[in-house]
Amino acid sequence: MLPIITEEQASLAFAEIFQDVHAWRKKMIHYIKEENPEINSAIIEAANNTDLDPKAVALGAYMTYRLIEMAAKEETDIDYTE
Repeated sequence: MLPIITEEQASLAFAEIFQDVHAWRKKMIHYIKEENPEINSAIIEAANNTDLDPKAVALGAYMTYRLIEMAAKEETDIDYTE
């Protein structure tokens, strides 16, 4: 079962992400490529096989990944980002 994402976690994530969306997305590409290459491949595949803006699709997937990470950390007290 996925962890529940709180409004506070979403606000913190959005504040981080929307400071510089382009730089944050690039950072997440490298982070997930090392942390979970299968997920990264799936995100890139989905982004490249859409009629939508591939960068926007990838951004949404990376945002979701980050939100789930934050919620999981809080629920289990495990820091997945270190």
